[in-house]
Amino acid sequence: MSEKKWIIAGVVIFVTVVAFPFWFNLGKAAPAPELELTEKAKELNHGKCVMPTDYMQSEHMQLLDLWRHSVVRNAKRTFVNSSGQEFNMSLSNTCLECHSNKAEFCDRCHDYASVRPYCWDCHIDTPKETE
Repeated sequence: MSEKKWIIAGVVIFVTVVAFPFWFNLGKAAPAPELELTEKAKELNHGKCVMPTDYMQSEHMQLLDLWRHSVVRNAKRTFVNSSGQEFNMSLSNTCLECHSNKAEFCDRCHDYASVRPYCWDCHIDTPKETE
């Protein structure tokens, strides 16, 4: 029976040590960055992206992976969104046309989320002219 108090004390100490970082940082999270479109972007498509804003904020990487698969494997270069609008599947020429400031638009959210996407290994961060 004397070992029971040591086991309970050990469990309490373990739970306290493991939970301490959560208690210490409770309520200290930085707010997500607010992103603004440039005037050029608002003029191009009247502020409309290829998909709704909420979708793009949470699922843009999945959409870009789908685009990459469609272009590279199926040679399909046209994306039709839920509204029936057609877009060229191109990070450099479609996305960066409106979101041209990589440091202010892409990097702010990626830094906040601590992710390092590999998009820029192949794509330049300024749009190219379409052929």
